[in-house]
Parts: sequence; C-alpha cells; structure tokens
Amino acid sequence: MTQTATGRPPRYGWVFAAVWLFYLGGNVQALLDQPDMYWRVAGLTSVAAFAAGYLFLVARVRHIRRGVRPPRHVVRTWLGIALLLALFALQVPGAGDHSLTCLVYIAALAMVNLPLAQAAPLAVVLFAGAEIAPRVVDGWADGGYGLAVLLGSLATYGIRMAGERQRRLMAAQQELSDRAVADERARIAADLHDILGHSLTVVTVKAELAQRLLDFDIEKARKELSDLEALARDALSDVRTTAMGVRGISLPGEIAVAREALTAANIEAELPGAADEVPTRNRELFAWTIREAVTNVVRHSGARHVRVQLTPDCVEIVDDGVGGSCSGGQGLPGLRRRAEGLGGRLIAGAREDAPGFRVRVEVPA
Repeated sequence: MTQTATGRPPRYGWVFAAVWLFYLGGNVQALLDQPDMYWRVAGLTSVAAFAAGYLFLVARVRHIRRGVRPPRHVVRTWLGIALLLALFALQVPGAGDHSLTCLVYIAALAMVNLPLAQAAPLAVVLFAGAEIAPRVVDGWADGGYGLAVLLGSLATYGIRMAGERQRRLMAAQQELSDRAVADERARIAADLHDILGHSLTVVTVKAELAQRLLDFDIEKARKELSDLEALARDALSDVRTTAMGVRGISLPGEIAVAREALTAANIEAELPGAADEVPTRNRELFAWTIREAVTNVVRHSGARHVRVQLTPDCVEIVDDGVGGSCSGGQGLPGLRRRAEGLGGRLIAGAREDAPGFRVRVEVPA
C-alpha cells in the first residue's frame, strides 16, 4: 500500500495489493486436492470472496485523509475484518493449515486501516493464533505462518508511518508556501501604499498649485501640469515594477523628490545636499523613511518648516506642524518593519524641544 507524492494512497493501489494474492495459491491447490466436494466448493468460493473483500478494503484506504480515520471507517473496517475471518474459517476444513495464510492479509489490512491502538492487539492475536494452531491441531504443519503475520504487520506499519510522515511534510510545505504568499502580498501592499501615498500626495499639491497659478501665471501653471504628467508616469512605472518585485528606490532621488514636494506645498525645507556618507546597506531604508515622513508632513502636519538630518547610521525628519504624522495608516508600521529588518529602530512622535513631529530611524553602525 504505497503513498503518492501528496501523501494519499494511489487511486489504483489495490492493483499493487492484488499482486500479493498469489500466496493464496497454496490454499487453492489444497482445496483442489480436497476429496470432499462440499468443502472443496465452499473453500474455493470463500477464497474468491476473501480476495475480493480484501481488495475492496484496501481500496477504501484511499478515502482516509491526513491520517484521520473517521469512526464510520473504523466500524466498516471491523465489519470487513469479521467477514474475512468468517471466510477464513470456511477454508479451514478443506485447506487445513494452508488457510492460515489468510491471517497475514487480515493483519496487514488492520495495521493500515485501523487506529494503532486497535490494530496492534489484533495483530498480536493473529500472530498467536498462527503460532499455536499448528501445534494443537493434528496433521497441521508449522509453515512459518506466525512469522509471516509478524513480518506483514511490521511492514505495513512501516508503510503507514511513512505515509503519515509524508502527509505531515506536505502539510508543512503547504503552510510555508501559504505563508510565503501572504508575506509577498503584505510586501506588495506596503510598497504600493508607500508609492501611491507619496506620489498622489505630491500630485494633489501640484494640482492645487497649478489651479491657483492659472489665474495669473499660465506658464508656471503649465510647468506644474507638466510635472504632474511626469509624476503620474513615474508612479505608474513604480506600481508595475513593484508588482514584479524588482523595484528599488534611491536615497539621492528621494531627497530631490522631497525638496520638490515641500517646495510645491510652500514648506520651507532644510535638506542634506548629498548622501555619499550613508553606507549602501542603509540607503534604501533611509530613502523610505524620507519618503514616508515627507508624505505625512505634506498631507497631515500643516507645518511651515521641515528639517532632514542624515548621518551614516541615522536619518531624522522634524517639522513644526501639529503632529498629524501620528494619523492612522500603514506607512509608519511598514517603516518600522523595514527598520527592524536591519536591526534598527523607528522613533516617531511629538518633539520634546518644540511643537511638531519627529521621525527618526537609527541603525547600528
């Protein structure tokens, strides 16, 4: 009774089990040599019925899922085993000690179909019967049937354990696969939030500025509208590359974008002129920090002044607004996860030295 790669018995596993029925040939030959017509016919009929019942019960194994044996399946198995024992008994008068071969099949079937607490005692009883019967019944020879019952039980128990281990392995692999999919979905959702939140905020600010400029400076309004088109194209490109998992952002680029966004929002900004001193491993994290913090400043804070300080192991953004960066959303939690991924920490909250809000990310040197 082999297992497929999915941990389930194969659809045609009964064919494999049928191969082993050739051992019933000894029963058939003994019955054919039986001079009593009644016991010969009864015995041959019971052998055929035994083989069919055995294959039917083997085929039922494929309905067991994840190693769970429902009570209904257990009851049906016991009824089947009782029927097989009755068919075995019908062979005894005609086949003699050859009929003990049937006990091997019954023990093997029990070890696969029944709960182990029920199968093991039954196998012991069958082993004892196969060992004792040749010693107490006149004319019967010890053909090693007890050993066959023992070996058959152990072999099918090993197959059963291998199948259950395979099921557990497949379940663990499926769990890991589901978790990987969930993590990837969370990553894409966080990245899309960061991209669209920033880009749409800048688009909104520039659209408002362009609308005001239309009344007195058409050329500047046209330039703002041109910038809007470029921003929309960039956001679309970022969304596409994020979905493919190949997007990266640039720290110098985010500093430049932050300068443009703050200027469009009429917020005075102090920004670092270069980012050369920041090590490569920290650049993407610091770029995301500047993007998220500046987006929140433009969108929520009502600030008039923003300062961005950059060192090799730290980036800090402070404003003089009303602390709107505390508003709900996924930006800061996502940023915290990114920082913790590099062993760093995020500090976000009201400033202690003055009104306003502070976002600070520190990474161990």
